[in-house]
Amino acid sequence: MKKFALLLFISLLIIQITNAQGTAGENAKYEYRQLIDMPTSGIMERGSVGLTTELLPFGTVIAKVEAGIFDNISIGLSYGGSNIIGSGEPDWYPFPPGVNFRFRVMNESVLIPSLTVGFDTQGKGEYFKDEKRYGIKAPGIFAAASKNFGLLGYLSLHGTVNYTVLEDNDGDNFINLMVGAEKTLGNSFSFLIEYNFAFNDNSTNEFGEGKGYLNMGIRWSIANGVTVGFDLRDLLANKQWDASSADRALMIEFTQKI
Repeated sequence: MKKFALLLFISLLIIQITNAQGTAGENAKYEYRQLIDMPTSGIMERGSVGLTTELLPFGTVIAKVEAGIFDNISIGLSYGGSNIIGSGEPDWYPFPPGVNFRFRVMNESVLIPSLTVGFDTQGKGEYFKDEKRYGIKAPGIFAAASKNFGLLGYLSLHGTVNYTVLEDNDGDNFINLMVGAEKTLGNSFSFLIEYNFAFNDNSTNEFGEGKGYLNMGIRWSIANGVTVGFDLRDLLANKQWDASSADRALMIEFTQKI
């Protein structure tokens, strides 16, 4: 019951916040903190709040709240589970909830990308209790760099190095690398693409086949403070626990300066 109450609480907060700038397109005011799965160097501005709900395969729902508490420092809390949408008993993620912390080390300049370090313990997909890991591992400790360019709007390039500290029971826990990009499409739309090399998920055939995870998506700022998205995930069919064509996912995000 307490698990359902936590998810409901975060979701109700999301419903309350509708009067703020979205994060997609050339007119976006706030930064992406992640593209699809990979962390970026984006950070919540001091005094702002971001609330996100993701709807993933297997009836998975993940709700997350983030807040900029100081200049260049933001924190977040997330929780969810699989089989929440559908029939049967929900399979809640283990407690405690996922925790996210970010510290902006360096702001972007003309020649130098922005740099953010932090940690994020929220994985995605199904949770495998025997291996004590998510289908898509949490980023863990990470360092992310981002650089923006003017190109028919904006083009943002991202790179992240991460080490997953809590999901190592599978014996596959190497330093990992992710790269990605965002291209704005007019004032309200953005196209996202990312590639997770999955060096920490390629030593057995049970989870990753060794091809890495290629994801892409669209983001649309549909109203002031409201961004929705549609994603195609695992386009290389890397996952082995449910090998199939690309997964589809939805997200909705609210952002507000308070």
